[in-house]
Amino acid sequence: MENTVFNLKFLAKSLKKQSARCKKDSTKEVNDMKKAIKSGDTEIARIHASNAIRKKNEGVNLLRLSSRIDAAASRIDTAAKMQRVTTSMGRVVGEIDRALQKNMGLDKVSQIMDTFEGQSENLDLHTKYMEDSMNSTTTLTTPQDEIDSLMQQVADEAGLELNQQLGIMQAPQEPLPEDTRLNERLANLRNAL
Repeated sequence: MENTVFNLKFLAKSLKKQSARCKKDSTKEVNDMKKAIKSGDTEIARIHASNAIRKKNEGVNLLRLSSRIDAAASRIDTAAKMQRVTTSMGRVVGEIDRALQKNMGLDKVSQIMDTFEGQSENLDLHTKYMEDSMNSTTTLTTPQDEIDSLMQQVADEAGLELNQQLGIMQAPQEPLPEDTRLNERLANLRNAL
């Protein structure tokens, strides 16, 4: 199983590199499109624009596939770890059974129980790791509001306007005159009751 995990992680890394290459190619196509527009050759600019979009989409798809393969590798790795812990726990339980059946001395039973408790703690740690891993890898999509927030943060740092593109409606800093009037009317109605 370790070989499978290694191969999957290698494949995911390879796909990420291909995605980066596609992004670079898309940027090159955009630059070529700008040059074509400046020279007045709109047909060539359209071709470059089409290539840029195609490369960008290809890169996104490769990155998405890389993420899914990485998630699968994590699940397989976690399953292999759990299998090793389960096998180890089975051996310890067998030793406890033998110890109890043979009426072993308290020292031997105590030693076996200590081993069992240690294995139980390891199982708890691995179970927690597996749950955390499964929770993080099975979520293939990040919530849209987190994505929008990150994009807005990066855009703010770069001094770009992103709100219109994302469709984010920001609340006005000061209440609109219309809102003030509505609030006054609502207050009057409450006082009248």
